[in-house]
Amino acid sequence: VLRRAVAFDAQLPPGRSRVDQLALAARYRDVTLAATLWLVEEIDGAAEGAGVDPLALFAASIEEIWDVRPSMAAVAGAGEGRCSDLVAGPPLTADGHLWVAHNNDFSTDSRETIVAVEWRVPGEPVVFSLGVGPWLSVGWNDAGLSLTGNELSPNDERVGVPRLLMVREQLSARSLDNAVAMTLRPDRASSYNTILAHRDGRVVNVEGSATDAELTAPGRRGTLAHTNHYTCPRMLPYEGDPEYAERSGVRYGRALQLLDDAAPGSIGGEWLRTALSDHATEPSICRHETPGARAKTVFWCVADVTAGEVRYGRGNPCDSVEQRYAFA
Repeated sequence: VLRRAVAFDAQLPPGRSRVDQLALAARYRDVTLAATLWLVEEIDGAAEGAGVDPLALFAASIEEIWDVRPSMAAVAGAGEGRCSDLVAGPPLTADGHLWVAHNNDFSTDSRETIVAVEWRVPGEPVVFSLGVGPWLSVGWNDAGLSLTGNELSPNDERVGVPRLLMVREQLSARSLDNAVAMTLRPDRASSYNTILAHRDGRVVNVEGSATDAELTAPGRRGTLAHTNHYTCPRMLPYEGDPEYAERSGVRYGRALQLLDDAAPGSIGGEWLRTALSDHATEPSICRHETPGARAKTVFWCVADVTAGEVRYGRGNPCDSVEQRYAFA
């Protein structure tokens, strides 16, 4: 995966050479080196193990400089990473726990590149993550933190610490407040919509861009949903893909409807997997390969954040084998 990720010449943006792209990547690397040295050291270590150029691998880690991220395009062809998230806590959950559910949509041939990794780094919490190679899409740690979220299209991207590497830093946090602070770091290149939850029952949804952010929390029913567009009035001016935002809004509306229709005490792991398997709309929350489609659901996860237990599967939630991970 790493060797293919650095063979990115076919994915270069129009008018930009490989030399140009590496020079641009070096600017992001310099900012990250000055701010968070260990993030660069981890990518360099992965590059050394794979026998590839560390700057090229760092370039493959910067979504902000690509139309299609080469770490995905190189292994699966052009695609779009899109996701759906649902969060539920009391009074709707059957056990009174806090639950998080997530579908991850990538390019149609990428399912086999998804890996589950347990990270045991001295001095850090134990982390369990799902993603492509060393690039984390979602994860949890034994300090009680859960991180899921959605790709956005901010129109204010800039040279800074890449948002993809920020996920790795956020999962090293030992508290929700610390994770939120890492998400809002002022030197970020851009931002995802990041859903941070903790076993103490708190949830913070960070709808961010490079230069601004809005923090929200679940409503009175203890629920929250998000897909791939800005929903907070303050953040609407940062929407860089209004056409796609309309399609994302279909999934968002359906997720809200499912949560709104749930009876108190009804939500648990099976309910959430069924919600992730929903096909009622077009596009649907559970996305399958269709003619001309660039993306489908390639993995799903449902986490009992309170208990530190994760159910997950490769492929669509409606027809895949469930696996489980639990922190000791």
